[in-house]
Amino acid sequence: MYCHAARHWQNSLLMQERSDHSSICDAELLAKLLPGGRRPALDLARSLLTRFGGLRGLLQADPQLILTEKGIGNTGAAALCAIPELARRYFAESLPVGKTIRCPSDTREFMHAKIQHLGHEVFCCLYLDNRHRVLRFDELFRGTIDGTSVYPREVVKEALAINAAAVILAHNHPSGVAEPSQADEHITRRLKAALELVDIRLLDHLIIGDGETTSLADRGLL
Repeated sequence: MYCHAARHWQNSLLMQERSDHSSICDAELLAKLLPGGRRPALDLARSLLTRFGGLRGLLQADPQLILTEKGIGNTGAAALCAIPELARRYFAESLPVGKTIRCPSDTREFMHAKIQHLGHEVFCCLYLDNRHRVLRFDELFRGTIDGTSVYPREVVKEALAINAAAVILAHNHPSGVAEPSQADEHITRRLKAALELVDIRLLDHLIIGDGETTSLADRGLL
């Protein structure tokens, strides 16, 4: 169940965490991960952030480009490349099988970790029981969502096979723009109708962009 109290509690913890770390800048945090050498870690961190336009640009940069920075070395470059993958695995473990989804942010963080970084479009289903406990996560289709690449019967078949009571859909937009297209809205309506025929609820369809998510449920399209 999507619980407003749980969301408020989670936001309160997040604000407290931000407050605790507000005095630590990005360069200082980054410097803690860089190996010591002839060049001071803080100086190296500042240079990297400036060169790549901030943390996001740095952590998405080509490792070969990172290696060209004086003082970084193979060890430092490897550490930076490991950070995004560790973050993805951390959030991907936030919804293990059997866990109850209590608020929308649970699903959004999970989906972001799973598919936001991909360079191709992936259509996914999160299957839940009648208490909104996770039964399974599947990447069902790859390619553009154009009404022919997503098959409602396959979604229904998988949901029935594991006795799901509800489904949350998600797909990513490699362009980074999380605005739903007409094709997205069309396939959502088709899937909702197909699932309703077998008494399975479609709770949401999330569009995952670059750092943002659009919920079709919030848009009133479900």
